Amino acid sequence: MADKLTLDIVTPYGSVFSDEVDEVVAPGTEGEFGVLPGHVPFITTLNIGILTYKKGGSTGYVFVNSGYAEVSDDRVLILADSAEKAEDIDVERAKAAMKRAEERMKKQEEIDFARAQAALQRAVTRIEAAKKAGHGG
Repeated sequence: MADKLTLDIVTPYGSVFSDEVDEVVAPGTEGEFGVLPGHVPFITTLNIGILTYKKGGSTGYVFVNSGYAEVSDDRVLILADSAEKAEDIDVERAKAAMKRAEERMKKQEEIDFARAQAALQRAVTRIEAAKKAGHGG
């Protein structure tokens, strides 16, 4: 049994993160799940949310926009529609996206409500991830 996990986060645009970590917590569609080295293998779908990883004494945060997770005893592979490390999130851009989504949702009859709601959730989650990492207000 390994004492570390390899965490790989990949999007259609390339690799977002790849490193050895001690623990991963991800936003599964059936609820958050945690992975430690030696975990039983499984595959699951992901919700929009914040993936958290621990390495040594530090914690890292990554925004993930849906996708899949493949877990083995020593690896977590995240295949996400999009993903951003918390420190790379443009908080002002996310706040502007949140405001646009909220305005679209007020005009329910004129828009695709589910699409606006997903945009709002992505924006809010990006802001939360940046705050957790101490980047943005």
